[in-house]
Amino acid sequence: MKRCQLQIRFSTIAFLLAAGMTSFAFAATWVQDESISAQGRSNPLELSDAELASAAMRGKQHALNYPVEITGEALPREAALRFFKPKTQANPLIDFLQNAFKKSLKFDSFSDVERMVGLVDYPETQGEGVYFVPMPGGKRPWFKMGTSFIDAPEGSAITFSCASCHAGNLFGRKVIGLTNRFPRANEFFLLGRTATSFVPPAFFKQGLGATEKEMEMYRRLRENAQYIDGRRPLVRGLDTSLAHVALSLSRREDDGEASKTPQSRAYPRDSMLKHQPADSKPAVWWNVKYKNKWLLDGSVVAGNPIFTNILWNEIGRGTDMGHLTDWLERNESVVRDLTAAVFSSQAPEFLDFFPENHFDLNRVRRGQQLFNENCSFCHGQYVKGFESANAASMSQRELLKTINFTYHSNTPVVNVGTDALRSEGMNALAEPLNNLNVSKKHGIVVKVQKGYVPPPLVGIWARWPYLHNNSVPSLCALLTPSTQRPVAWNVGEALSTSSDFDSTCNGYPLGDNAPKEWAKNRWGYFDSRRKGMGNQGHDEGIFTKDGQSKFSREDVLSLVQFLQTL
Repeated sequence: MKRCQLQIRFSTIAFLLAAGMTSFAFAATWVQDESISAQGRSNPLELSDAELASAAMRGKQHALNYPVEITGEALPREAALRFFKPKTQANPLIDFLQNAFKKSLKFDSFSDVERMVGLVDYPETQGEGVYFVPMPGGKRPWFKMGTSFIDAPEGSAITFSCASCHAGNLFGRKVIGLTNRFPRANEFFLLGRTATSFVPPAFFKQGLGATEKEMEMYRRLRENAQYIDGRRPLVRGLDTSLAHVALSLSRREDDGEASKTPQSRAYPRDSMLKHQPADSKPAVWWNVKYKNKWLLDGSVVAGNPIFTNILWNEIGRGTDMGHLTDWLERNESVVRDLTAAVFSSQAPEFLDFFPENHFDLNRVRRGQQLFNENCSFCHGQYVKGFESANAASMSQRELLKTINFTYHSNTPVVNVGTDALRSEGMNALAEPLNNLNVSKKHGIVVKVQKGYVPPPLVGIWARWPYLHNNSVPSLCALLTPSTQRPVAWNVGEALSTSSDFDSTCNGYPLGDNAPKEWAKNRWGYFDSRRKGMGNQGHDEGIFTKDGQSKFSREDVLSLVQFLQTL
């Protein structure tokens, strides 16, 4: 904890020095331990305001409609949609295929596929600010956020985009950059490998009347699918990207190009992630700007994290590394636009959904005091409006607003006793990734860490459940000794502020307070006793000593109110 405190102090000094200079701004170099502003870098490419706004707009469009047209997993668009259309004439083969898919996967329509992937609907209108969602073609589409229609080399194709995991529904408002509460894209790509193995090209052509170009695309997809592997998540809401990338790489040759050969796919190398989980939730975008180490464990220590994510996505889609390297060199502007969108994203505010009288200002002040004494060393310092000299003339919302935030200039990684399997899982991936030629060329470095990044708490209210593995249902539970935290509970979508959210404790409602329908979803039962889903840690030495908390119930509620203002 002292290391966190020391870094915060250095960051504060650096900020004060920078504030005294008229111009002190440099574009990111993405090198290891690159010092960053204590207030983050929402414009790491140092674009003008107009350029940043335009780039971020294009970046959001790329996030919704996947820009990598050479991606390894894309279905011929018209052939795929024909599969789900009502038949106009008898075709025994398509009857057989449709019935098989409906029986095993319960796919009656393309919308069912989208629901399986976990995609959310586009909003009724584009919205503004945090809630701005650019509409494809300027109007609300019939498909969901994340479904992408791309111009693949062989023609129009369907795949899924960044928004599959990084766009969420927050009480009816859609937020690009918010974690999708229940993403399943990796499961879908694994399912695709199984499905294509049962549908040879001849069946695909005869059953769907596929053209030669569609057949060419399907053969490529089917071939690439054989180089995809992974594992299902422990529970809905967790993501298995680490295993997906590591196990997919294990089906390729162990060389700089991750070459794909019949030998490598027939005899994949063993991996620790074949035998143990390393699940975690996707991270929110708005915290990226404050870091120089990325992922929840801080293991990506160099290289543009957006570039890195595209690389990992395509390994998990069976894409040829030579083709991807060429694409990245030809599409630097796409990476730039996505970088602008991610780094400039902002968090939704609690008061966008709840009334101002939810807050007791005295309780918030007390919560800030407790936070500064126990939490700010690692999670940053937050100056509120009510600390201003002109506070007397401010509205309630202005009083509660954060007017200054100071974090670390060099992102720390700290072991506070939380479930270690996710950070340990990087042992299976670091060396193979670092050895790739594309990683060396673009300065991507992965380093195994012991612990996790204590994240900035901006927008923490909207990020329930908590810890990297979703093992704590609310902020009240997080601020409770781990031996007293809930062991198991049911989860559901954030549709209603009154029924789907406990605004007092900030998280899932539990027990009799949870919606009854949640208990009917077998996929929505979280049990922290399962391996990889442990809820231990983040207590001893922070707010407990020998298992006893220093916080009273009133202290916890005051802290929660303060955290809801961040």
